[in-house]
Formats: sequence, C-alpha cells, structure tokens
Amino acid sequence: MSSELRLKKLRGSGGYVMATVTDEQQMKGNLGGPDLFLAPIGRLEAERITKHFCNTCEKEFEGSPKIEFENPNEEVAENLILYEKGQYICNSCNASIAEYREFRKQDETGDVGVAKPLEPTVESAPQQVVEPKVQTPQQTVTQPDPATSVSSIEGRGVYDENANKIGTAKQVGIDSTQSMVLVITKNDSTEGSVPWSNIKKIGEIILLGNPEEVSQPGKCSNCGFGNKEGSKFCEECGTKI
Repeated sequence: MSSELRLKKLRGSGGYVMATVTDEQQMKGNLGGPDLFLAPIGRLEAERITKHFCNTCEKEFEGSPKIEFENPNEEVAENLILYEKGQYICNSCNASIAEYREFRKQDETGDVGVAKPLEPTVESAPQQVVEPKVQTPQQTVTQPDPATSVSSIEGRGVYDENANKIGTAKQVGIDSTQSMVLVITKNDSTEGSVPWSNIKKIGEIILLGNPEEVSQPGKCSNCGFGNKEGSKFCEECGTKI
C-alpha cells in the first residue's frame, strides 16, 4: 500500500477540512459512501490541514481548526477502552466541525466481551459537548497509557440475531452523527456500519441483536446521518431515504 500523501476533503457533522492523508487513513475515512469522513481517521497533525469550512460561519478558512482532545481511558466493553476523544473546532466561532473517538484493547491476547453503552448513551451523544483538557490552541499532547490497537476485531464474522452471516468486521469508528459504530464489509463486498448499541456479544464472532431496536426515522442508510423525520433525501450525502 502506498504511503504517499494526498489532499482530500474530509467531512464532519459541522463542516469539513482539506488535509493530506495516507492511503490507510483514506480507507478508514471511507464509510461506504461517496465522501470521506474525518471522525474515523481521528486526530491529524495540524500542519497537514490546509483549510477548514465551518457550517455555522458558512465560510472557509485557511489553515487548521483548533484540535482539542483528552484520554479518558473509559471502558466501553470488556477489554475495550475509549482511549482518546476529541474534536476539531472552528477558530472563528468555536463551533464543532467534527468529533472523533479512538478505541484500543487493554489485553491484545484477550477477546473483547459484552459491549457497554457510552456514558452518555449513543442516542444522546450528538448533543453532548466534549470538554477536553487543553494546553495549547492548536494541539494538546498527552502521554497515553500502554494499550494496543483494536485491530484484532478486523476480519471477525458478523452475524444477525438469526445466525445469518451478514459480513466481516473492518474497524470501530464514529459515523456522521457522532454515534459509535462498527464498520463492516458486507457479503456483497460493499461497506456498511452497525450501531454499537446493536452489538450483543463480541467473541470469536460478533453477534448482533434485533435490528428493529435501532431503527431511526430519517436516518440515512448510506452515511448514517440523522435527518429530520419525513425527509426524502439525506441532507448529508443526497441518498434517497
């Protein structure tokens, strides 16, 4: 895989940034739609961001937005911790352009167990304001605790509540509504995402609960954006609902 940096547009719930990313980061930002998303990529170096656009200001600015983050080390499942959370903030109005979460395993040799909802729950996450601990206006550098990547989830079979395999796990991420999701490769080789609250058990396989429990009026099946009830097209990606 090429390590060459390419300038890409990375979308967030409150705007977008133009930044140079590697092929690996580009794959992380691809949630199956036509656009790339900033949240699954996580924290980028400020010098790699050339421009940012704020939906609140309705204006594009040169350079990087503010990047604020903290390391809560919060357990969200057995042997799975929320290692880092942060957000990209408009330099002009302080509105959030994008939020991200990074997850890691505490014990690489152990399995990830029963999933736990984040506090607050994923349903209220879009309204939750992250209050990170910051030391500089651009980027805060904190020393992480020893932890390993959650990459061992990759490739595990994902099965619905009827024991039918629907695909394989790719990575843990955050969708455009800032909800925690499991990105999967479906049986037809396309990509999709499963709300974290719909995961019943993670072991040798990943077992889902009842999909009816996670239906949400107005939620885009392509990018996961929470549209107003009654919307015919997604305001985020334009897909017919």
